[in-house]
Parts: sequence; C-alpha cells; structure tokens
Amino acid sequence: MGRFSIWELLIVLAIVILLFGTKKLRNIGSDLGSALKSFRKAIKEEDAETPSDEPASPAGNVIEGDADSTSDKDNKKES
Repeated sequence: MGRFSIWELLIVLAIVILLFGTKKLRNIGSDLGSALKSFRKAIKEEDAETPSDEPASPAGNVIEGDADSTSDKDNKKES
C-alpha cells in the first residue's frame, strides 16, 4: 500500500512540470546546487581554521607551582 509504482511517480512529475514549468524547476535546481556547494565550502573552511593537532585547552585558568602549607596569617604571626 505504501509503495508507489513508476507510473504514479511519472504522473506526479508531469503535474509538477505543468504547474511550475521547466525553466522554474531548472532555476530551483541550480539554486539548490549552489547553496549546497557554498555550504560544503564553508564547512571545509571552518575545519581548516580549527587545528585538530593541538589539544583542547582546559576551561578556566591553570596555576602552576608548589602549594605552600603555611598561610599568610602564620607568616604575619612570626614577624
């Protein structure tokens, strides 16, 4: 029931051609093709801008160094 035969598809195609005309369908096809082409180009450019070799930096700031067990209060008491 859900399958269309070739004849039904040809009838639908003929109706679409009669409604829109071949020139309009050709323009729609070329516009769709150029839109897909520019979309693919933008995706490739974005991939080229983002280097995949470098590891992603962690979120936030990383402070490197040794942790000191004494606080500033202890240092003031000794002075």
